[in-house]
Amino acid sequence: MTMLEPPIATRIPTERTHHGEVVIDDYAWLLDKENAETVAYLNAENAYTEQATSHLEGLRETIFTEIKSRTKETDLTVPVRNGGFWYYSRTVEGAQYPIYCRRAVVDGETEPPIAVDGAPLDGEHVLLDANRLASGHDFFALGTYDISPDGNRLAYSTDFAGDERFTLRVKDLTTGDDLTDTIDEIFYGSAWSADGSTLFYTRVDGAWRPNQIFRHVIGTETSADVLVFEETDERFWVGVGLTRSERYLEIDSHSKITSEVRLIPADDPTAEPILVRPRQTGLEYHLDHQGDRLLIVHNEDAEDFALAWATIEAPGEWHELVGHVPGVRIDSVDAFAEHLVISLRKDGLTGLRIVPNDGEPFEITFPEPLYSVGLGANPDFHTEQLRVGYASLATPDSVYDYDLASGELILRRRKPVLGGYDPADYLQAREWAMAADGVRVPISIVKRADTPAGGPVVLYGYGSYESSMDPWFSIPRLSLLDRGITYAVAHVRGGGELGRRWYEDGKMLAKRNTFTDFVACAEHLLSTGWGDRIVARGGSAGGLLMGAVANIAPEAFTGILAEVPFVDALNTILDPSLPLTVTEWDEWGNPLESAEVYRYMRSYTPYENVEAKQYPAILAVTSLNDTRVFFHEPAKWIARLRATAPGGSYLLKTEMEAGHGGRSGRYDAWREEAFNLAWVLDRLDLAK
Repeated sequence: MTMLEPPIATRIPTERTHHGEVVIDDYAWLLDKENAETVAYLNAENAYTEQATSHLEGLRETIFTEIKSRTKETDLTVPVRNGGFWYYSRTVEGAQYPIYCRRAVVDGETEPPIAVDGAPLDGEHVLLDANRLASGHDFFALGTYDISPDGNRLAYSTDFAGDERFTLRVKDLTTGDDLTDTIDEIFYGSAWSADGSTLFYTRVDGAWRPNQIFRHVIGTETSADVLVFEETDERFWVGVGLTRSERYLEIDSHSKITSEVRLIPADDPTAEPILVRPRQTGLEYHLDHQGDRLLIVHNEDAEDFALAWATIEAPGEWHELVGHVPGVRIDSVDAFAEHLVISLRKDGLTGLRIVPNDGEPFEITFPEPLYSVGLGANPDFHTEQLRVGYASLATPDSVYDYDLASGELILRRRKPVLGGYDPADYLQAREWAMAADGVRVPISIVKRADTPAGGPVVLYGYGSYESSMDPWFSIPRLSLLDRGITYAVAHVRGGGELGRRWYEDGKMLAKRNTFTDFVACAEHLLSTGWGDRIVARGGSAGGLLMGAVANIAPEAFTGILAEVPFVDALNTILDPSLPLTVTEWDEWGNPLESAEVYRYMRSYTPYENVEAKQYPAILAVTSLNDTRVFFHEPAKWIARLRATAPGGSYLLKTEMEAGHGGRSGRYDAWREEAFNLAWVLDRLDLAK
């Protein structure tokens, strides 16, 4: 077989001047996915990558088989009661997507019905079979799955390209037929009026910013839909939903640093929206409704947020309910008839605090040193049991019901892992690295208990948008752990693991902390005996992290896996016509207006800082239809690496029918992950 040469992208220097400095973009021509030359180049890259990794074909198939054999393919989620029905979804062996179902509640039934080996429940009614919807398409995703309060209608939206632009339809659940209502080009989310006659939905502008909320009366022409709210400030997104009580429709307008909420009575959908409190730069708040009051989580004079209440009549007058405690980040509040649930984080872990209407607050405790816990689906406002989701790096996803009267945690289901998996075979640990400025950075670690110290490590990181990489369980990860690899997560600044300050210290003009924290974590693992070689992994903004550390400390890594990586950040943030750019200025700064921001971003963005030096092997994975991080970013990055630092192994793999999350079907996603893991194992000299 003739070996292919790495594709060489044509260099067409394009000059732009900002703040007196010249930016030269050699590969701007790669931006257009409709251009035949661009598509041909991406196909050539795919062919080269396939050939360069052809020796891993057998290993990829082995890993895919491992993932598949450990997964219970025919399975059923724990049913959730809402009104007179139990709602659940199930999967069937050989089918890519879930089937969404419900079953009527039998008289006197209080416990969720149990399926036998994932079989359909007796009396099952299929609401939506995603496999039928996806038939004939290479990609499929649901954007909205919203059942009306009376249980008679289902609003659902579909995307067949991966660009997150959805078509909405309404199904009559009493007949099983789709109604004539069809609305194209909408965003995620929807909300029903109390009587199910009216549906609210969101549209986007030309920059893919959700900016409009419309009201649609079922059975009418969409041309008659009414614009309820329009957000004209390009920094803000809008969304719509229902409070837990289903008494109010909530229109949420927010930027990265500021919030503004409006309410509409759900039983009066044509009413004028009620403004809770006018936007004030830097003030963030979100809310829920309980009885005659609103519960408001806010950061007014409270960096880690506090909880207040207000009356419906005077929603902008807030009264303290739970005061601010530095280091205890209040994430959200969920209101029920007889209690509140506060989702929080402290000491780097998530938690749930129950606040009874007439009792003392308390928190649910768990025994593992590292874990994630959060509320599951709890549609019943008057529930006496809370549905809770739990997982750790070693414990599979678990569903509990917490009995509010007895305090008992009832395990309803733990995700099956076939083949004799035992969590006791795995060790979890928390380490702390010392950053360059003396700050301690947490690292979560998992490995097999019998894996000797000092071996190969995979280090994952993200570090943006206050998103926390809380411990999660992964069946595919077992294919690494069981081959003697230690898996670690670097909780770098820019995330939210240690509260709002942790986020603030890793954004804007402090963004470099994200990158140096990750390098410090890698050096800590190597110097303290956890490992002797590291492959780094990250995606999206975590892909920016991957590109940055490749420039900063290439010698620290044996390989770098960058998925849908935001590596051309400066050029993207300089172009306000692109999706997300204007809304992102509160995260990264505005380099168009500020010379300081411009020069700071230029000092770290991966594409701008590729140098003529030795880099670790790099695999960049992207998708042609990604709206969040355009495919051209990794394509340009790999092209510049090849031109500037020749001699390294730089691979680009583009999914031609996918979006930001990659392939959509579960079997396709497993094959994609098998490809990535085989490459990782090869870089760690474990490709056997």
